[in-house]
Amino acid sequence: MKRIGEKKNKNKKTFREIFNNSSSLIYGIGNIGRQDDGLGWAFIDWLERESLCPEAETMRHYQLQLEDADLISTKKRVLFVDATKEESVGAYRLKSVEAKMDFSFSSHALSVPALMATCEQCFSMLPEVYLLTIKGSAWELQEGLTSSAKHNLQRVKTFFLSTLGPPCVPKRN
Repeated sequence: MKRIGEKKNKNKKTFREIFNNSSSLIYGIGNIGRQDDGLGWAFIDWLERESLCPEAETMRHYQLQLEDADLISTKKRVLFVDATKEESVGAYRLKSVEAKMDFSFSSHALSVPALMATCEQCFSMLPEVYLLTIKGSAWELQEGLTSSAKHNLQRVKTFFLSTLGPPCVPKRN
């Protein structure tokens, strides 16, 4: 996966302008019953509550499934939103993703690159895909985000309300 670099572009569009159309999908991954694992769903909840991308299709699932390859094959642009434990991530990270059959899938998990490779292999289609990961700190069986996850989610909200969207986004925050 490579990060999206800043590019000089005279036709810059905001996140809402890029994703607010019927050819876009914004997909929250996670589990609200496992504390910060619910960050992907919380992001989708916020988008819907504020009507920020009402034309885009939004969805929430616990994990990616092979069937999602069919779903993304019908879209021009997809944003996956998930929680992360990665040390290298500050509050959040937004990256473009490339298809790669990484054999990471099992009956319980499928990576975004593997899903894209499946989409390309089965449907000869490949949308533009981005992965937004939001830093979490707790994953216990309990509902509700931790205060640090709420803070990171707020930083993501600020970013998406005030910053240009893909492909004109900062490398990392």
